[in-house]
Amino acid sequence: MVSLTVNGSPHQIDTDPATPLLYVLRDELALNGAKYGCGLGQCGSCTVVVDGEAVLSCMVPIMLLEGREITTIEGLGTIDEPGPLQEAFIELQAAQCGYCIPGMMMSAHALLRRNAQPSEEQIREALATNLCRCGTHMRILAAIRRAGELMQAASLPATDQGRVG
Repeated sequence: MVSLTVNGSPHQIDTDPATPLLYVLRDELALNGAKYGCGLGQCGSCTVVVDGEAVLSCMVPIMLLEGREITTIEGLGTIDEPGPLQEAFIELQAAQCGYCIPGMMMSAHALLRRNAQPSEEQIREALATNLCRCGTHMRILAAIRRAGELMQAASLPATDQGRVG
């Protein structure tokens, strides 16, 4: 049994401790935002945030995550109350097919928690492990910058931008 905290909620997971987090999120917890892309940690579609850092969930066994805070795209907001990052992606129509977007948003979330006004270079560095085959990179970059603006306009500290719980 492994104890995980996901989006502020505690969970007891009764599965092989070597199981990658991605499978537990999708199969055990019905959190389907993180996507299976390559299974090799090369595409970023499975990105989640663990203790404030972007992590490739297809590569991390759950036994390494006990006692750590895991945030998925579902923890950033809801359809009725999207968080600043989600608002910005919607406003700027940053998604095309949408497959990579949860991973992109989670990488951006980790960055914006540390720095609400990242430079273009810092944004590109944060997204280096995320691939988008649709070519919406410019809108994604703009949406991340816009999310930082929304956070500042709302006077939200960078560490409070998500709606966890």
